[in-house]
Amino acid sequence: MYQANEHRYEKMSYRRVANTGLVLPAVSLGLWRGFGDERPLSNTRKVLLDAFDSGINHFDLANNYGPKPGSAESSFGAVFQSDLKPYRDEMIVSSKAGFDMWQGPYGSMSSKKHLVASMDQSLKRTGLDYFDIFYTHRPDEQTSFEETADTLDLFVKQGKALYIGISNYSKEQTEKMIRLFKERHTPFVIHQVSYNMLNREAEEGLLDVLQENKLGAIAYGPLAEGLLTDRSSQEIPADFPAHRTNSSLLAPEKIASTQQKLRSLKKIADAREQTLSQLALAWLLKDPTVASVVIGSTNIDHVHDNLAALQHLEFSQSELNEIKTILHS
Repeated sequence: MYQANEHRYEKMSYRRVANTGLVLPAVSLGLWRGFGDERPLSNTRKVLLDAFDSGINHFDLANNYGPKPGSAESSFGAVFQSDLKPYRDEMIVSSKAGFDMWQGPYGSMSSKKHLVASMDQSLKRTGLDYFDIFYTHRPDEQTSFEETADTLDLFVKQGKALYIGISNYSKEQTEKMIRLFKERHTPFVIHQVSYNMLNREAEEGLLDVLQENKLGAIAYGPLAEGLLTDRSSQEIPADFPAHRTNSSLLAPEKIASTQQKLRSLKKIADAREQTLSQLALAWLLKDPTVASVVIGSTNIDHVHDNLAALQHLEFSQSELNEIKTILHS
């Protein structure tokens, strides 16, 4: 029978989401790739339990994670039932709905029909009674934002979610959702956004809006799906599987510049006695608006390498200036 490490909270740093009651580990574990039907359940169990033993008590899911939609939630649910259920009150578990799940007009996006069906399916797959955070995974321009806000607010009233989040919304769309949630007194607390050293679109007003409205950000893709690693700093693989949010970095006219940035950043990491991944995570966490970064490691050694970033989060002004010059080059 699994017994969690009694020292699991001693080395992790925990960050409050603005002035809410939600507290997240600085590093969270996302189950986007490698935790569904493409890997043995034994590996998923090993990584999840090791992460929990290391102080990672936030597990981030979505209904479409797999690659077979739903399979990551099912895998998590199996480990939850066999090992983690006694620790439910210590855990933050999130999920999302909005990307393609099934055929027909209600198989995706953010209508009430899709969100309600997705919520019920996700709870069933995970074996949970509620999610700590439930997100609308992407904006739906065909459905009124009022309908989406009403549905998410309903989940809180039904006890199916404690907090509400949004993901992949622009600055302007976020401002609209903030207004709608305030009108409904919905506990909307967090925005999950693609954000890393190479993709800084969130800095174009979105982070300011979140800070002004006492909301938190949680960064997904903090390592640009593996670009911000020692290996890629040496040479970006020709078949690198770039996420849509980072694909422009590998366009023929930009790849040389991206490679040079990685090599220059690696030199700073070396001087700080960090890996490039650790530097990239620490750089994100320097902003108090960023409550957590979501890593997707399916290898225990990689998880621990990422966690080592927490040992050196401070930056000198000269380091920040040098990084800024590299990123703007």
